[in-house]
Amino acid sequence: MDNQQAEIEWRDGAMPVATRFDDPYYSLQSGLEETRHVFLRGNDLPNRARTGFHIAELGFGTGLNLLATLEAVKDKRAPIYYTSFEAYPMSCEDMARALAAFPTLDAAPLLVAIAHGKTSFELGPLRVSLLLGDARETLPNWPGCADAWYLDGFAPAKNPELWGERLLAEVAQHTVTGGTFATYTAAGAVRRALSASGFEVTRCPGFGRKRHMSVGRKT
Repeated sequence: MDNQQAEIEWRDGAMPVATRFDDPYYSLQSGLEETRHVFLRGNDLPNRARTGFHIAELGFGTGLNLLATLEAVKDKRAPIYYTSFEAYPMSCEDMARALAAFPTLDAAPLLVAIAHGKTSFELGPLRVSLLLGDARETLPNWPGCADAWYLDGFAPAKNPELWGERLLAEVAQHTVTGGTFATYTAAGAVRRALSASGFEVTRCPGFGRKRHMSVGRKT
C-alpha cells in the first residue's frame, strides 16, 4: 500500500485514534460487538449472504468489520465479495496492534496480505478488494454494485467528506434495488442525504451509549 498512511496515536496505550480526525477507530466499549450490532445485524447478515453477494464499505480502518464478517459467513459458499474504500490505510504494524484487542478473530491471514501490499486477496469465502484513495474519486469509477453497505467513516462532524450528499448519492447508485446500508450515525444530514438518494431510511437503537443508528433499503 503506497497511499498516504493513517496517522495513529494510542489512547491509554490500547485504543487507536486517527489523529487526522481526532476519532477512535472503534467503540470504546466493544468494537467487535458494535460491528456485529451495527453492520451485521443492520444489514441482516449473515442471513442474506449467498454465493455472489456483494458487501461494500466506506472506511476499511483496522479491518475489524472484514474479520467480523468473515467469522459470520465462514460457512457460506464462495464467492462472497467484499469491497472496501480507504483513503488512509493503516500500517500493518498498527493494524496488528489494533486487532490484538480481539483475540477471538483470526487476523493472521489479513495481516499477511497487508504486509505484502496486496489489495486483492481471498479470506475463506470472501473475495476482498481494497480500493485506496479518496472515495469521492474512486467510488464513481467503481463498476460494482453492492447488496449491502457498511458506512463506517469517522464521525460526520469530523470527517464530513465521507458523508457528503454527492458521495452518498454514489453509494445509492452503486446499490442493487432492495440492497441495504447500515451505519452507526443517526445524524440528520446523513439520513436526509441517503433518503434523497433513494433509500428508505430507518432510525433504530444504536450500540452501547449511542442512542440511535441508521439502516436503510434502496427502493
